[in-house]
Amino acid sequence: MKMNDLEKMVIYQVFPRWFGNKNASLVPNGTLKENGVGKFSDFSPLALDEIKKLGVTHVWYTGVIEHATLTDYSTYHIRLDHPAIVKGKAGSPYAIKDYYDVDPDLADEVPMRMVEFESLVRRTHEAGLKVIIDFVPNHVARQYHSDARFLYIDDLGEKDDVNKAFSPNNNFYYIPGQPLSLACSSDDQGLPYSEFPAKATGNDHFDAFPGKNDWYETVKLNYGVDYLNGHQTYFEPIPDTWKKMLDILLFWAGKDVDGFRCDMAEMVPVEFWNWAIPKVKEEFDVTFIAEVYNPAQYRNYLNAGHFDYLYDKVGLYDTLRAVICGQAPASRISSCWQALDGIQSKMLNFLENHDEQRLASDFFAHDGRWGISGLMVSALMNTNPFMIYAGQEMGERGMDAEGFSGKDGRTTIFDYWSLETLRNWNNGRRFDGGLLTDEQRSLRETYAKVLNIARTEPCVTQGVFFDLMYKNQDNCFFNANKQYAFLRKYKNEVVLVVANFSHSNQNVCVNIPTEAFEALYLEDNVAARQIDLMNGEETIAALTTAWPFKLHLPAGSGRIIKFIYDL
Repeated sequence: MKMNDLEKMVIYQVFPRWFGNKNASLVPNGTLKENGVGKFSDFSPLALDEIKKLGVTHVWYTGVIEHATLTDYSTYHIRLDHPAIVKGKAGSPYAIKDYYDVDPDLADEVPMRMVEFESLVRRTHEAGLKVIIDFVPNHVARQYHSDARFLYIDDLGEKDDVNKAFSPNNNFYYIPGQPLSLACSSDDQGLPYSEFPAKATGNDHFDAFPGKNDWYETVKLNYGVDYLNGHQTYFEPIPDTWKKMLDILLFWAGKDVDGFRCDMAEMVPVEFWNWAIPKVKEEFDVTFIAEVYNPAQYRNYLNAGHFDYLYDKVGLYDTLRAVICGQAPASRISSCWQALDGIQSKMLNFLENHDEQRLASDFFAHDGRWGISGLMVSALMNTNPFMIYAGQEMGERGMDAEGFSGKDGRTTIFDYWSLETLRNWNNGRRFDGGLLTDEQRSLRETYAKVLNIARTEPCVTQGVFFDLMYKNQDNCFFNANKQYAFLRKYKNEVVLVVANFSHSNQNVCVNIPTEAFEALYLEDNVAARQIDLMNGEETIAALTTAWPFKLHLPAGSGRIIKFIYDL
């Protein structure tokens, strides 16, 4: 299924585990039986249609691949996981237990779980949306065992020489002669978890004593890098792990998924990506998104690594968060695109994801409405993709103490839970938002307007960008600490975006410099149709250097004004 080339990619990240869970009687640290769980089938044609109406082009179904859990599926020949190496009752979706299977939690009929996932992919495509899933390449669950792999594929670690700390032929790293030592190593019956020899832990912890803040539930995969001996590399011949991971990528691409969000991609050598991604793309039209946090490596993973997009976390996300919270001036946003000279179109922008605190939480903006200004900037300033996290569009606060995940402003990825905002929007599978508050409904409508503008307006999907801040830094009728302004232009249309990070309404005057008219090939002081893209109001106006453009800005929001010039 091809996306319209004139559309911008807008991703909706969602955990199936809690998306369709309607249980409101929740028990902290509760079991699946106590708290319930969402299913693939909860993504009905109606639900997907409503997601698409939000302005979404892609759905990132998070936590699809089978991972370690405390729920007992042994009846279905799925091995039990030891409690000492599972975080929460549901388990972390990033502690993969079987790369060739899906999470049995998400199936209505566990033996039919892969068929149900394939049906979900089909429904998503029929709704005019694309499918993204996680690929977790750096680490697996400590008790990884694939019972769904093809018989001709050796399981990970099956032929490892466990007497060697490192071997290019091993899939794991070992601490020979030492058992794994965990702070809590027994189950409810006092049976200890045994691992001998100990394997290295997923967050590059190369001893037998991972702490509670380590990724102790995971083991590190070996891509041919000897970390304890100067990071020496052994990439020829091709390491066995490379071949296994390529097969996994091809397996899921063969299920008609349209893209992979690659977890902690920079913890895997770029040489692997350079080898694997082209091979996948030779057979399938898929998108690769890398979770990368080191700006010094951005171009390496885009060019040598062949990724399509990278997270823009340490740049634009961190900056917008600081601006929204009043900890940095809005003018600092300019340095974000300047630092990305030449690759900004390759960055994935967002204000929330499963790793970060909810925008509306007490740890961030306290109210989702104060994030609208950041939404306008992040979604509209370039052609690159934008992502929201399910519930963000209704001001989900993430302030529940769910169990393993405490009251930290995040929505748990470890516990069985449900979200009140989604339950109220779902409203008994009607997806009409009938139980939402007026504020939540209004916020969702605002998200839909901004995201649909981002997805379809040619100035945003294809146009060029011009930052107006340098000409308004000392403008006494414009507060560069609290407002950010820029232009987007395509053919005979110009869009002016002015975001207001202040918590009060503001009247501002925006200077449009001569350089903007020259760079955008615009005539100065020419009358044009002016359309407010947020409310549809039309008039005739002109942009000029002769006088600033006057605007009334609502608190915590902004204006998106389009000018259409006669050809």
